[in-house]
Amino acid sequence: MSTGTANGTAGGADARVGVVLVSHSGPVAESVATLAVGLAGGGDTVPVAAAGGTPDGGLGTSAELITEAARSVDRGAGVAVLVDLGSAVLTVKALIAEGDELPEGARLVDAPFVEGAVAAVVTASAGADLNAVAAAAGEAYGYRKE
Repeated sequence: MSTGTANGTAGGADARVGVVLVSHSGPVAESVATLAVGLAGGGDTVPVAAAGGTPDGGLGTSAELITEAARSVDRGAGVAVLVDLGSAVLTVKALIAEGDELPEGARLVDAPFVEGAVAAVVTASAGADLNAVAAAAGEAYGYRKE
């Protein structure tokens, strides 16, 4: 799934941060993407892509799906990558370490998956840079539910 729009061209003054949501489950990644875009207003949001499961629809993570998702949302302002569980973290770290698989400026963001995704999409949709998007997503660790 890739949803949302971005103003401008890659690297332009109107370029926005893209967001990739990596889950071990395709339906979970898709649902969190839909939720985040919906809560961001559903209008002129940033590009968001889900990279869930394996290419055959099974549970797991796929470097290929993550790479495709990151490239699809890259507009030249960086790509925030949020993940659900441990092996997804390892897969994204390996892709970043390889240096040429993910777009330049792709960053693994340490944040809770659902709340962090919403914060990242809302903040990026407001035109914030990658540092601000990552900070907003990370601040979701402090959201109280009582």
